[in-house]
Amino acid sequence: MPRTSWTRRTLAALAAAVLLPLGTAACTTGHTHGGTVSPSPVGKVLDDTDSTGRHLREVDRKNAPAVGVEVTPDSGGGWDVRLTFHHFRCSAPGAGSTAVPGRGLVYLFVDGDRITRLRSPAYHLPDGLVRHGTHHVTARLYADDGTAWAVHGKPVQSTADITASEAESAPAQPSTGTATPVAGK
Repeated sequence: MPRTSWTRRTLAALAAAVLLPLGTAACTTGHTHGGTVSPSPVGKVLDDTDSTGRHLREVDRKNAPAVGVEVTPDSGGGWDVRLTFHHFRCSAPGAGSTAVPGRGLVYLFVDGDRITRLRSPAYHLPDGLVRHGTHHVTARLYADDGTAWAVHGKPVQSTADITASEAESAPAQPSTGTATPVAGK
């Protein structure tokens, strides 16, 4: 019996010596672990976060992604949101969770409340989400790892102001957004 326990201990030590380096190598893939973001070869992850609590991924302005937003009233009700991108493409559903230059998804906000996640440049905003009055529709760009693309410490986003009037008044005019922080491009 003493010989069996010695053999088991030796085999366990050998297994640990072989598997331990493999386990540490898997922790450097750039994926999100336990609420923190691992380093990635794309930009620099800042300690700062956006309004949703997601870390900012700082990139150089020269090749930074950009988004424009235009919101127009739909004759059938609601609003049509059209996005234009520069140095950015939406990732396909099921894309990996690693930041890739100029790729990711868009979060759409109305008055600061997240409405949806988009993987395309078009969305129909239902009437029920935009009541009577003036509202801010914001499109913000995110990398596939959940970080917000940023330039000079500010999220890459664009906001359009829209005014929903009562049904008997004239139809609202289209609104084109103002991009931040890459305005003036």
